[in-house]
Amino acid sequence: MAGISEDLTNQAVIMGEPTRLEEAVEFAENPEPRCPCVLLLDTSGSMKGEAIEALNRGLQTFRENLAKDPLASRRVEVAIVSFDNEVKVIQDFVTADQLEPPVLAAQGQTFMGGGIQKALDLLQARKAQYRANGVAYYRPWVFMITDGEPQGEPDHIVRQAAQRLQADEANKRVAFFAVGVENANMERLREIVVRTPVKLVGLNFIEMFVWLSRSMEAVAQSRPDEQVALPPPGWGTI
Repeated sequence: MAGISEDLTNQAVIMGEPTRLEEAVEFAENPEPRCPCVLLLDTSGSMKGEAIEALNRGLQTFRENLAKDPLASRRVEVAIVSFDNEVKVIQDFVTADQLEPPVLAAQGQTFMGGGIQKALDLLQARKAQYRANGVAYYRPWVFMITDGEPQGEPDHIVRQAAQRLQADEANKRVAFFAVGVENANMERLREIVVRTPVKLVGLNFIEMFVWLSRSMEAVAQSRPDEQVALPPPGWGTI
């Protein structure tokens, strides 16, 4: 594949399109269909202490489990978005074998509406890149983990995020999963998301991320248009 990469590099430099160059090289070297997943993580102040520490350990477990599966490590793509007083893309999409989980810190309020919008924006842009490069993809996932409810941002931002999410779910553009930690307002979450949110039992982040990695592995081993039965979430309650 080295020759292909060099040819694409030379062509893209002439065209002056370094971003498209990177995409072309990436998809030429790994033409596998992609299964994109955004981890949308609440890093507000109420996550301080044991919760954020357990979440950081869970992220490491997620990465380690996916990396053990040769197919999933090339098909599953992970991006990480955090939300507190800011919404930040901590990790843009990389395949699981290249994922280096960050060490998260907790602070501030809970800009959940903005976080949802950012996650959906990321997926929309990534799907456009897949289409431009002729790469097949599975229905994207967003996996949101929060210990609260929207806080500190205007109500209309949350309403707009909920409306967009409902439309994207209805049109099968995304599968959005919400997990509530400890004191999360589960009723408020049900008003925002389409799928019934799951209440995490204790701080079982490691068990949750093991479930998530196995679910992503099952999806990655299927055909892009195939329905996959997911294992029950033994780490949480509905």
